Amino acid sequence: MPSPRTSSTRPRRLAAALAVAVALVATAGGTGSAVPRPAAAEDPAAAGLREAMFVGNNWDGTADVIAAQGDFHRIGRVNVIPDKEERLREVYLNPVKLAFFLGVRSGPGEGHDQFVDDMYATPDGSSMVVSRPSFADVVSLDLRTGRINWRFPVAGYRADHMAVSPDGTRVAVSASTANTVHVLDIGTGRETGSFKTGDKPHENVFTSDGLLWNMSIGEVTTALDAPWLDWTKGDRRITVVDATTFRTVRVIDMRERLDAFGRKDLSDAVRPVAFTPDEKKLYLQVSFYNGLLEYDVTTDRITRAKVLPGNPKADPDRTTWVNDSRHHGLSMSPDGDKLCVAGTMDDYATVVDRATLQEGPLVEASKPYWATVSGDGRSCVISESGADRVTAIDFATGRRVASVDVGDHPQRVRLAHIPADWAGVSGS
Repeated sequence: MPSPRTSSTRPRRLAAALAVAVALVATAGGTGSAVPRPAAAEDPAAAGLREAMFVGNNWDGTADVIAAQGDFHRIGRVNVIPDKEERLREVYLNPVKLAFFLGVRSGPGEGHDQFVDDMYATPDGSSMVVSRPSFADVVSLDLRTGRINWRFPVAGYRADHMAVSPDGTRVAVSASTANTVHVLDIGTGRETGSFKTGDKPHENVFTSDGLLWNMSIGEVTTALDAPWLDWTKGDRRITVVDATTFRTVRVIDMRERLDAFGRKDLSDAVRPVAFTPDEKKLYLQVSFYNGLLEYDVTTDRITRAKVLPGNPKADPDRTTWVNDSRHHGLSMSPDGDKLCVAGTMDDYATVVDRATLQEGPLVEASKPYWATVSGDGRSCVISESGADRVTAIDFATGRRVASVDVGDHPQRVRLAHIPADWAGVSGS
């Protein structure tokens, strides 16, 4: 177990920390690359593993494990905060930590504590690694016993999105209030490196060329949401680093690319993203926009924009949109032909043809917050955070094929390999 980490930056005055805590915390949400596959042995069945999906119930502090295809039935549930009492005691005894803890609750948590943001399985399927925003840490949980294998406190006061390396041995996590990304050994929790980002690092994506992409989204919990106040949102950028040395390879200021494309009206806060299988194009969502953008990685420019239908029942007041999200959730079919979009504030999801950018049927969904791909690649799987369920939508038809109830406020959904005989944590 690694030694506890202390933040490299501490507020000089408690009064100042209390005043700005809410504004300093970042949102939860986002998506990854085209089809992130769980790392495991070449033949998972031979290794005694099977494919499943982890669903993080953010407000519950639990993670449901569901089938990765078919009827997506629930297999079992994991308590991801077995140390809740100990962590809360630490928070209540530290006025600065308490200020940020309450800031997470009143800001991105919408009045709730955020106990699970992101999850991955270790390559051998024995453990679940979880980022916990309100506790500002990452933990590894034994899937048999539910006990904590290791814990890594992140810099600052909130842990956010993660990404797992292609070989499954490392996990990157955004420390959103410290403008830092940590990269950890997934088996031991030891830090292998870190790098600085823009304000409020969010989504992380490893690419096959040995790079790690981070999208910083700036301040998303303030009420300064009018377009003319966009300058108050902070330093938003994409930081691309060498995934081995963590040296910065390039910094992409999407503001410049949006302006050149003629869309000065759009925010440059990049939210969920999806790479094409060849990683030559990047599709992205930005704050306040009910649509998506296409970015050509090679030519370094935005090439297309697609606006998607707005729900006439949606509140037009931008300050009511969750953490500046209009649409939040994006994934791509394995062949790269279809995109799946979660229309968070418009209460639907839809499959978009990548060649024409024409949307399919609008599938009604309650505050969909995430989109990923099923184990067989046939379906897009969204989390309906407003209805406490996940729903699968067929890429070919654009129609709902299954829904399954999960815990309170599901957000991230990740493919994983687990022991073939796993049916839940012992004693739970």
